[in-house]
Amino acid sequence: MKEQNIKEEFISTLSHEIRTPLTSIKGFCQTLINSFDKIDDDKKKQFLNIMLNQSERLIKLTENILNVAKLEDKENKAVFSKLEANQCIQNAIKLTKSNYKDFNFNIEKPKSSLYFLSDKDLSEQIFLNILDNACKYSKNSDNIDIKIFLKQDFVVFSIKNYGVIIEEKDKARIFEKFTRLDSYISTTTQGSGLGLYIVKNLIDKVNGKIDVQCSKENLETEFLIYFPIYEIESATKRKFENV
Repeated sequence: MKEQNIKEEFISTLSHEIRTPLTSIKGFCQTLINSFDKIDDDKKKQFLNIMLNQSERLIKLTENILNVAKLEDKENKAVFSKLEANQCIQNAIKLTKSNYKDFNFNIEKPKSSLYFLSDKDLSEQIFLNILDNACKYSKNSDNIDIKIFLKQDFVVFSIKNYGVIIEEKDKARIFEKFTRLDSYISTTTQGSGLGLYIVKNLIDKVNGKIDVQCSKENLETEFLIYFPIYEIESATKRKFENV
């Protein structure tokens, strides 16, 4: 019964998430068609930018739904390779910046290159979802602080944002499918509750780990993503396991 209620709530949320941008796009299109000659160029540009943003929102939602379908496909296996940590996060930042142009991504890089073992495409999806989440739920701050370091047999990515705190009792729940926490909803940010569920499952696929730490004193939330360090022995073993 609980699972059924969660699914019904998700469908309701998803319907709202789809309907809202579609209604906005349709409304601005209709306005432009009916009053094109009466609207000045600045206003037209404003309308088109809103339509573009709403279209991007629909694309992100569609991608998340498709990713959930892939996660539940047991035959969808990871393809492991040697990846350089700084290059991977930089590539994800470039893509994220297109949606969050006003944000500053401050990176503390290791003194020397660190390599981890993972699937390139899945890793990019992990970074994009975490960075999008960090920007989306920042409050009164446009800074995202990133640190890359080595811990035991893992290359670790620390990604911090500021302003929205996850309560201790909710930390495990944020990685569940369809979950939307009250503290997040209070920021008036739209979401389907799929992003972190996707991240957790992708990280499991590449034998990594994820943790979240919060500081009420500093109003900061830190996601820690652990990828196995690249070693030739483990890389060779992983390659044969996935044949």
